[in-house]
Amino acid sequence: MFINNFDPVAIQILSVEIRWYSLAYIIGIIAGWVLSKKYFISSNSIKEKFDDFISYIIIGIIVGGRLGYVIFYNLDYYLNNLSDIFKIWQGGMSFHGGLIGVIIVSILFAKKNNQNPYDYLDIISLVAPIGIFFGRIANFINSELYGIETSLPWGVKFLKVDNLYRHPSQIYEAFFEGAILFLILIILRNKGFIKFPGFISGLFLILYSTFRFFLEFLRVPDEQLGYLFLNLTMGQIISFIFFIIGIYLIKSKYVIQKIL
Repeated sequence: MFINNFDPVAIQILSVEIRWYSLAYIIGIIAGWVLSKKYFISSNSIKEKFDDFISYIIIGIIVGGRLGYVIFYNLDYYLNNLSDIFKIWQGGMSFHGGLIGVIIVSILFAKKNNQNPYDYLDIISLVAPIGIFFGRIANFINSELYGIETSLPWGVKFLKVDNLYRHPSQIYEAFFEGAILFLILIILRNKGFIKFPGFISGLFLILYSTFRFFLEFLRVPDEQLGYLFLNLTMGQIISFIFFIIGIYLIKSKYVIQKIL
């Protein structure tokens, strides 16, 4: 068993702190940016616009992630403390909110340049697991989004939380939603599925949602929400909705086009 007592601050210079969570965002975005341009963009028109597109993506992740957390996970608190919405440094980001933000800015950017938004969304779907991987590792370092109690030999005691050994649910998610999801998407892309714009995006939604839904059974629910409908967490409910959207994309972007 392992004891987690990591310092969430990676670098401190005088009173300026750089936290692991911030570094995870930075590393994830830069890695996705570089890999996309080097390996995953075949269209010259998209490659020419991609640097500008990244600016939209950053805005979508930050604004969407923050508003998603406010709306989905802690609305009552923020309605009574509106100014705290802007205090991102205090924590509180939602992956699903960031995902919605990325979808919106991708559509806006593509329409602005008379391009297919799915061409951009497919590329982002390929590299998103990289950011998810680093984000979940940062969650582990921060002792947040931890798992339920376990007696398994790889249980982790998060000293900042309590003295119980718990599932390292952040590591589970980093492995499945990050590494495994990345490998599956790359394999299918290399088999030619990228020629159906929207297929990779749909597959990303299906696989991420499936991994997230089942792994969340091993994770402690958000304290302010607890378990909701059918004893599911908010993350599971939203994941189910995105799973359905992914099924629709696969059906409309692959099955129908394959028949035609």
